[in-house]
Amino acid sequence: MFEALAIGATGMQAQQTSIETIAHNLANANTVAFKKGRIGFSDLMLRESVRGVSAEDNTAATPLQRSAAGVAATSVTRMFEAGDLKKTDSPLDIAIRGEGFIEVTLPDGGAGYTRGGSLKVNKDGLLATQAGQALRPSIAVPDNAESISIGADGRVLIRIANRATPIDAGQIELVRFASPSQLAIQGDNLYRATEASGEAVVARPGDTSAGTLAQGFVEMSNVKMVDEMVNLMLAQRAYEASVKVVQAADEMLGMANNLRK
Repeated sequence: MFEALAIGATGMQAQQTSIETIAHNLANANTVAFKKGRIGFSDLMLRESVRGVSAEDNTAATPLQRSAAGVAATSVTRMFEAGDLKKTDSPLDIAIRGEGFIEVTLPDGGAGYTRGGSLKVNKDGLLATQAGQALRPSIAVPDNAESISIGADGRVLIRIANRATPIDAGQIELVRFASPSQLAIQGDNLYRATEASGEAVVARPGDTSAGTLAQGFVEMSNVKMVDEMVNLMLAQRAYEASVKVVQAADEMLGMANNLRK
């Protein structure tokens, strides 16, 4: 009965985490380039219930001797399926058609990676994310710039006042990872590379599966409202089932206590 309480409690905790993850997805359904999260679950370690023998040593233990300790939410994995492209006609909006990321410089000087292609010119005159992180390699925009053209291959051409031909301002590069789902989440649609994700492989847009750029578009969230609502209902039902397990175990404990009187 105590095991039933533990199993019910861990089930409630795991489903609460799942509900919070789904709610976060729904809250960001209209956030540019947001990638939905999926919660992972795992069984907790088995434990020995009789004879004082550890589960690791008693490999031949019967089902009555070994029991599960419940379930736990392990981690939130980002799902990097592409979202729909939305036309904005803004020259500083770029969407990635492919698996690549744009590399930026984080405040600590390290490298960050983003799929969000809504750019601006920061206080230093560099192309940057909306949060101000400059692109790597940096691309300077003159104060007298009149228009910016970004090609599918990432080449940036800037037309300035009193000049007949545009200047070549630089190249927007893309990077890709062996396991992008293992990137560390930094917030604001930014990620860091990890050992599990693999190192960033730099590529020019169009050369590899990293993809190409589309100026005047942004990639929308890949959250599907219907899917998330269904997942939310399932998580709520699983939570309610865990609550009933705890309630049933509590009633059985109450009956056992009454029998002793």
